[in-house]
Amino acid sequence: MYTQILVPTDGSETAEAAVDHALDLADQYGATVHALYVVDTDSMSLTLGGEQLDRIEQGQYGEMEEVREHADRATGYVTDRARERDLETVEHVSAGKPHSLIANYIEDNDIDLVVMGSHGRSGIRRALLGSVTERTLRSTHVPVLVVDVEND
Repeated sequence: MYTQILVPTDGSETAEAAVDHALDLADQYGATVHALYVVDTDSMSLTLGGEQLDRIEQGQYGEMEEVREHADRATGYVTDRARERDLETVEHVSAGKPHSLIANYIEDNDIDLVVMGSHGRSGIRRALLGSVTERTLRSTHVPVLVVDVEND
């Protein structure tokens, strides 16, 4: 049923909570697990100049090496957990609008299922903060398993 499972991650506890669910399904179906980290250039544009953002989007991190290291730790967490179960993984890091790049990755890599965490926010908090999970749900036609993590 599932051969390619995507776990978008930002390295947070919320994202990590989704990993076990993704790995259980990958183990059951013999699927490859894809760990995707997207450097959110919209949120970074508040603190960085346009030239720095252009370099990040091209994969040239320069002084932003700590961003790359965080991304590698986040995707590495998924890979390390998958290795414990002898599951095949693919790690990928990109920069841009997270929900758009997640949707593009799904299309480009024939992803069958997306497993991602959510803080379970609702109402005004979700409207003000936005939700990568919610936008991903609206940006793709593949099934998305949302692992709800209480944030209180």
